Amino acid sequence: MLKIFEEVGKATLLTLWGIYFMFTKPPKLRHFIKQLAYLGAETVPVVIITSIFSGGVIALQTYSTFHRFNAEFLIGAVVAISMGRELGPVLSSLMVVARVGSAMTANIGTMRITEQIDALEVMGINSISYLVSPRIFAGVVGVPMLVVLSDLAGIFGGWFVAVKLFHVNEYLFWQKMVDLAELKDFIGGLYKAFFFGLLISSVSCYFGYYTEGGTEGVGRATTNSVVVSSMLILISDYFLTAIIW
Repeated sequence: MLKIFEEVGKATLLTLWGIYFMFTKPPKLRHFIKQLAYLGAETVPVVIITSIFSGGVIALQTYSTFHRFNAEFLIGAVVAISMGRELGPVLSSLMVVARVGSAMTANIGTMRITEQIDALEVMGINSISYLVSPRIFAGVVGVPMLVVLSDLAGIFGGWFVAVKLFHVNEYLFWQKMVDLAELKDFIGGLYKAFFFGLLISSVSCYFGYYTEGGTEGVGRATTNSVVVSSMLILISDYFLTAIIW
């Protein structure tokens, strides 16, 4: 238990210092743009493809049940609410963990074991400001942007399956979505995305920054980072859902 509290404390302090230096001693703007482009722009194809098929699966699974009651036109609302509240934030965050979080940990961990971080500090460069702050910024800003695209892609996937494959009335599909899906369903998902982005970048930077044990330690840290980030996303999703709704 003492070890767990120690690790949580170190991760929390690293995150708070990273946020503090973001405003007091920020690195050059190009470092923020580079991390945001890597986390956001380069992850867009993965998120869009995953979300299109997720929305399609929702429509595919719900059609047979709604068809019994002649309520196929409600599929649009179900897809929109499901993507906005849960699947958009969670799936996008898990994709970011798999693609970007692991790379963050491996990158910083490699710098640690090759003593590049020590070299930065010898040159008078604040290693937390240089390495952690831009990645926290990228997570907090980039993940909500990805969630917006994920919601739109999921709705498109549900529309294609329901309207084009099952010939559901297109006007009712969109009208019931407008009537039943509320703005707070999507805003709540963005709140989750903001927290998940902070969580992903904090955990990934922590495991990378405190890597030890050579190249084997980098692999171990990367694995632990992905596992812990994924678990924390799913666990915190429950509590965030209980608070928001």
